[in-house]
Amino acid sequence: MTRTLAVAGKGGTGKTIFAALTIKYLLETGRQPILAIDGDPSANLNLALGLELRETIGQIREETAEQVSSGGFPGGISKPDWFEYQVQECLVEGDGVDLLAMGRPEGPGCYCAANNMLRRSIDALGSSYPYVVIDNEAGMEHISRQTTRDVDVLFVISDATTRGLAAVEHIVHLTEDLGTRVGRRYLVINNVAGELPPAFIDRVKSCPIPFLGMVPRDPLVTEFDTQGRPLIQLEESSAVYTAIKELLDKALEGI
Repeated sequence: MTRTLAVAGKGGTGKTIFAALTIKYLLETGRQPILAIDGDPSANLNLALGLELRETIGQIREETAEQVSSGGFPGGISKPDWFEYQVQECLVEGDGVDLLAMGRPEGPGCYCAANNMLRRSIDALGSSYPYVVIDNEAGMEHISRQTTRDVDVLFVISDATTRGLAAVEHIVHLTEDLGTRVGRRYLVINNVAGELPPAFIDRVKSCPIPFLGMVPRDPLVTEFDTQGRPLIQLEESSAVYTAIKELLDKALEGI
């Protein structure tokens, strides 16, 4: 059975950091192999995992649409089989974790048929892994068009701002509007420096999903980013990874 973990939140809250260190946690606790899906158009989860990105699903979609419109689509193969082959070509294989990057969203044309075929191919691929980790864009619309996977655990990441918490509420309502089936949902406050004001804590408590905990600001993250080192190589004793491990121990109990 495949377990799907998803990470969402407004831009700049540290979703990719949380997703990468969740993958590190899964690897170190023997929950592998893992399919990592980068749903953010900026596609930088590969850097956090130390993997080289060659092509994205968005590029496949655009190239195939152009081939169809120009009459250059290859003969002798059905479109669903072609998309399945192309998705496999996009897959970046790593040590215990493979990566699929969604890339940019659709252009101005109609991509319904292409998206449906891509969705089937991606879902079939994900079903062959015991764990799928999805790093979403700021919202959930893009990834919802590319995979119909049920989400076992959704981590909604916020920074210590009221704007971040407003985005959390929007994402929670959006998942409901999109019909995304979610098992457990948790709020995580990331990049926390010092004590949080009581008024902010009250706002956290009023959020529509349970508050899982906080992740402290860690200068090691900035150091790794500056040096171009993959975040998955962070020491186990680092403050940020220690905190995330404790949160995941609670959130993934029984999974």
